[in-house]
Amino acid sequence: MNINRRNFLKIVSVGGVVGVATKMTFDAISDTGHSKLDDGRLKAKRWAMVIDVNKCEQQGDCKLCIEACHKTHNVPDIKNPKDEIKWIWKEKFHNAFITQENEHLPRNINDNNVLLLCNHCSNPPCTNVCPTKATWKREEDGIVMMDWHRCIGCRYCVAACPYGSRSFNWMDPRPFINDITEDFPTRTKGVVEKCTFCDERLVRGMFPACVEACPAKALAFGDLDNPDSEVRKLLQDNFSIRRKPELGTKPEVYYLI
Repeated sequence: MNINRRNFLKIVSVGGVVGVATKMTFDAISDTGHSKLDDGRLKAKRWAMVIDVNKCEQQGDCKLCIEACHKTHNVPDIKNPKDEIKWIWKEKFHNAFITQENEHLPRNINDNNVLLLCNHCSNPPCTNVCPTKATWKREEDGIVMMDWHRCIGCRYCVAACPYGSRSFNWMDPRPFINDITEDFPTRTKGVVEKCTFCDERLVRGMFPACVEACPAKALAFGDLDNPDSEVRKLLQDNFSIRRKPELGTKPEVYYLI
């Protein structure tokens, strides 16, 4: 094909427009997890969660928040503890907070069950070790994200996380999902997964599934950098602790005890 100077400039200009459009589309997908931006999305400078241990414990063996999370995100129900996948789960307080200095806590606290999930640390060690950047911290709101297509299953992030918040798919998880939620992707064998603070719901103007499902309102979610947010007010008015703060990871999940 004979390309003169005029035709060459036309090709370059069209290519430039396509390139800009492609980048805009990529940015929209990267920022929101969807193909287009939603003006109704929830925004924050630093998302955080506050869990009231006593309110949660008063509900007994309630697992509505766990069920809501796992249903929303197609988390498989694998009965074998060795292979189980979990985004949010319950653990005894003395196991979850094993590094607490005071071992003589009131029995009603030490024997309580507490909710555990990814802490979305301000200084996450998991992101530093990932060779493919399949996990990263979002600069705009602090959420520690996962790209399951980029994950190569090396499990460096699993080893680096001091909270046991990541699960590895040793087998195809899809046969263990009873009722697949169509608008959220399933994962494959050989990838790591974890809680993402329901980023796909935030972009649609909804709080995380676990927060909305809790009948006791034991979970609060909001912008830690906003002094008028519910999480800030709860932390200012109540004593709170975090898991393994001595490691310097700066967890963004707080517990009122």
